[in-house]
Amino acid sequence: MFHNIKKNKLESSVIIGIFIIVVTLIIYYICNALNLGSISIVIALVFSILTAWGSYYYSDKIVLASCKARPATKEEDQKLVNILDSLMITADLPKKPDLYVVEDKQPNAFATGRNPEHAVVCVTTGLLEKLDYYELEGVLAHEVSHIKNYDILLSAIISVLVGFIVMLSDMFTRIFIFGGTKDRDSDSKANGVLMIIGLICLILSPIFGTLMQLALSRKREFLADATAVQLTRNPDGLISALEKLSSDPNELQTANSATANMYIVTPFRKDGKNGKRKKSSIWSTHPSTEARIEALRNFR
Repeated sequence: MFHNIKKNKLESSVIIGIFIIVVTLIIYYICNALNLGSISIVIALVFSILTAWGSYYYSDKIVLASCKARPATKEEDQKLVNILDSLMITADLPKKPDLYVVEDKQPNAFATGRNPEHAVVCVTTGLLEKLDYYELEGVLAHEVSHIKNYDILLSAIISVLVGFIVMLSDMFTRIFIFGGTKDRDSDSKANGVLMIIGLICLILSPIFGTLMQLALSRKREFLADATAVQLTRNPDGLISALEKLSSDPNELQTANSATANMYIVTPFRKDGKNGKRKKSSIWSTHPSTEARIEALRNFR
């Protein structure tokens, strides 16, 4: 476990470094295209470093805002609060994670934050309504395990940075379509550069985003499942929960491709018109539910 924690911290630093380089290059070329001169590299560096800094310190708030989560209360979510309190006895965390709830019919959950001292566990109302006590305990234990293993740091950073790269690509496209400068006759060269950069970003950003998300090895889901069983001593609860989550037909309305890797199961349900869950592949952010359940049954 300690090896995985160290590995997660190292990968987080590497990903932030890659992000700073990529965004610096993109902003540098934008500034050059807009004829901002030698100050371009300064603008690019400042912009990319501030964005990376913001993603580290505010990624949890950004993710919670994107899914419209509300703080959990004892009055409304007593069962949830009680289960997390009991898990804290065996979890050995320095601080109890903050609890949040998303109003959505799909049963799902995720954990986020930059470290165990600043961690958040978020669940949907569908999870609270459709799972019994031991199933809910298994799901919360899985998310607490991500916190213990420092998976949350890497997951949150990737989600925010991938979303930002996609947004930057969209901005390029809009600049080119609607015109980035007032005098279109005198800036044809700049518009030409913007067109090329915008097209490249538009094509590469989904691929770049997928590769970043795949940096979160699917083995981490297996590790979190195994750690959850250590916390609860009850693999059946998590197995039953995964079966319910996998078979639920509802779509998570607030999910997007940037944050999909954070959830306990993929929030995207349907494949074509048959309404079936998408099969796992080498490009998936999660291992198949069947593989996870098989691994959990070996703990019995």
